[in-house]
Amino acid sequence: MTIDTPPPVDKRKVLLVDDHPVVRLGIRQLIDQQPDLTVCGQAEGAHEALECVARLRPDVVVLDLTLKDSDGLEVLKDICALHPAVRVLILSIHAESIYAQPALRAGARGYVMKTEPLANVVAAIRRVLAGGIYLSESMSARVLHQHARGHVAGDASPLERLSDRERQVLHLIGQWRTTRQIASQLHLSVKTVEHYREKLKAKLDLDSAAALVQYAVQWTQTNRPGDSGPSHP
Repeated sequence: MTIDTPPPVDKRKVLLVDDHPVVRLGIRQLIDQQPDLTVCGQAEGAHEALECVARLRPDVVVLDLTLKDSDGLEVLKDICALHPAVRVLILSIHAESIYAQPALRAGARGYVMKTEPLANVVAAIRRVLAGGIYLSESMSARVLHQHARGHVAGDASPLERLSDRERQVLHLIGQWRTTRQIASQLHLSVKTVEHYREKLKAKLDLDSAAALVQYAVQWTQTNRPGDSGPSHP
């Protein structure tokens, strides 16, 4: 955990939570060049992040979804529950088309992929601090399209009825992760991941583990803004 010197009163405080020091360094350098923003602290894991939020009272947390000791979505939910006034912006390598909406449902105010220019991070922070929601243009269009269709739960596709955790597991299966690897990455037991795999097969009407892997791989590879997922017999 790193706590920086107190910022000038006219600057908004940003807390960086990411387990890659180089990423934090690049973002910090950019933010500290801004006349209205300053990095007040940095954290690598869930415990440090929650401690920093409680101690430093940042205006916004820039949070990675993959941390050393926890699933970023769970950290997001904890921050939102314990500190509802603190805004959270997700900065992640994971596909926006898969993870943005679960993150927004969990309380995030925006989602930026690490493949975007760093300048977009600053723009996203300012948008979130102003009370807005930040998504890429393509993701914003996708969300608006879904709302325009006016789906209700009973009419939703099987993919739309998956829980956030089920989508995470499906995405990792699509990346050819084993059950044990998924359990390690999501900090779950192997038995719990096996349970999610069974729930996925039932919800997606798949009759075997091989069919689930095939579906997951196709979905992960083709899931882009506007796609609803692959079809299957």
